[in-house]
Amino acid sequence: MSAEGHVEQKVLQYEHFINEVLRRDLQKVLEQRDSVYEKISQYLQLKNTIQTLQESGLQQLKTEVDLGCNFYVQAEVEDSSRIFVAVGYGFFVEMTHDEALRFIEKKTSQLTAFTEQLTKDSAKIKANIRMVLEGLRELQGFSDLPESRRDVF
Repeated sequence: MSAEGHVEQKVLQYEHFINEVLRRDLQKVLEQRDSVYEKISQYLQLKNTIQTLQESGLQQLKTEVDLGCNFYVQAEVEDSSRIFVAVGYGFFVEMTHDEALRFIEKKTSQLTAFTEQLTKDSAKIKANIRMVLEGLRELQGFSDLPESRRDVF
């Protein structure tokens, strides 16, 4: 096998690694992070709803309930002083407004820390992709790309 053929084989292996492993891992991490952001959004929406209920002081509440597949029915809640909050893994816990607000604060801070870790993981994967691309460039004998400079002012 010639040296040039060996280089081509290595280039194909690295390209396969980038496309099949690193990019797929990056996509999974970013999708997971987006899912966690969605959960944070839902908890913050619940927090705003609870605060609105507390400010209004109403015990009775008229609302719409999603039955699934975007089918809604009107519902009337006679006592809104206690609510059920999704705590994870399909479990719901009945809480007072104050308990729910404390839980939401803890849960959102935990989820925010998790998104920060996922962001760091995605940065590491992006750095690995960049490193492998630089290795490919070196392996193929291409010159370095000129560093683009941006003027700040």
